[in-house]
Amino acid sequence: MKIKIIFSTIALAMVVFMSSCSKKDNDKTDEDLTITLISPLSNATDIERNVEIKATFSEEMQASTINPSTFTLKQGANLIGGTVHYSGLIATFNPTNVLSAETVYTATITTGVNGLTGNTLAEDKVWSFTTGVNTSNLAVVDLATAGHYAILAKTAINNNPTSAITGNLGLSPAATSYITGFGLTAETGNAISAQVTGKVFAADMANPTPGNLTTAVENMISAYNDAAGRPTPEFIELGIGNIGGQTLVPGLYKWTSSVTIPSDVTISGNENDVWIFQIAGDLSMSSSAKVILTGGAQIQNIFWQVAGDATFGTSSHFEGIILSMTGITFQRGASLKGRALAQTAVNLDGNVIVQP
Repeated sequence: MKIKIIFSTIALAMVVFMSSCSKKDNDKTDEDLTITLISPLSNATDIERNVEIKATFSEEMQASTINPSTFTLKQGANLIGGTVHYSGLIATFNPTNVLSAETVYTATITTGVNGLTGNTLAEDKVWSFTTGVNTSNLAVVDLATAGHYAILAKTAINNNPTSAITGNLGLSPAATSYITGFGLTAETGNAISAQVTGKVFAADMANPTPGNLTTAVENMISAYNDAAGRPTPEFIELGIGNIGGQTLVPGLYKWTSSVTIPSDVTISGNENDVWIFQIAGDLSMSSSAKVILTGGAQIQNIFWQVAGDATFGTSSHFEGIILSMTGITFQRGASLKGRALAQTAVNLDGNVIVQP
C-alpha cells in the first residue's frame, strides 16, 4: 500500500512539473514574437510627409493577419487611409495621401497579428511621430541613353514642314522611311536635315546605330515605368484633371484619368526640385496655352508620364520631358523645351523643339 502511495505521489508531481514546464514554454513562445524595429522611430520629429510607416518582426508572419485592421495610423482620433503590405519580416503602411505638416501621428500594430507558428504580440505596439513641413526629395527619372535624343519614337516621326529641332532624332525599330517631312541627306550611320540641329538616326542605318537605338528605346521604356511606378503621390487628382491656372510646386502628382491644360500653368521651384506627373489617360493642351517655369526650375527635372496620347494645341508652349506610352502630337506652331519620347509615333507640324 505504501509503495502504491509513493508511486501515485511521484506521478502527480511529474504531471504538475510537466504542466508547469508546458506553461513556461507557452509563455516563452508568446514572448518570442516581438517587433524589433520601427520606422519612423518613436517620438521622431521632422518626418517627411510622404513617409512609409514600417515595422520589422522577429519571425515570419501570417501575411493575412497584417492588414488595415491590425496595422493602423491615426491623427488624433481620425483614422488615416492607406494600404498595408507584408514582405520579408517587414510590414509597411502606405498612407493614401501625403500627411499634414507639423502634425503628430500614432501608429498601432495590434495583438491580432500572428506569426507562422501562431505566436502573437504580448500587447499592442503603439508609437508616435511628428511630421515636418517637407516631403522627401524625389529622385530624377534616369533617361540613360534615351536622353541623347530630343525626339525618340518606335513607329514613326512624321513632320509637316517646316519644323526646327535642336537635338537628335531617333527611330527604332522602324526604318528611315518612317521618318517623313525632313528632306534627309544620308550619311554613314545617320542622316542630316536642314530642319534639325543635330543628327537623325533610324534602325536600318549602319552600325553601331541599330544597337544604340535598341538600347535607347529600352531605356525610354524603363524611364516610363520608373515614373509610372513612383509610390506615395503628394497630390492626387489635382483639379480633377484640369490644371489650367494652377501653380505646381515640386512633388509627385497622380491622376487616374486624363489631364487637360486649357490655360497657362506655372511650375514653381528651385534648380534642384523634381516634378513627376503620373497621368493614366491622355494629356491635352489647348491652343496658345503655356507651361511657365519660375524660381529656377529646370526642364530636365520635370517628367510627364502619359499612358495615353499627348496632344499640344496650335501655338501652345510646353516644357518638360514627355514620356508617352502611345503617341505625341504637336499641332501647328506648338513648341517644346524638353524631350518627346514616345512608344509609338511623334507627329510634328511646323514646330520648334529644343532639348534641355
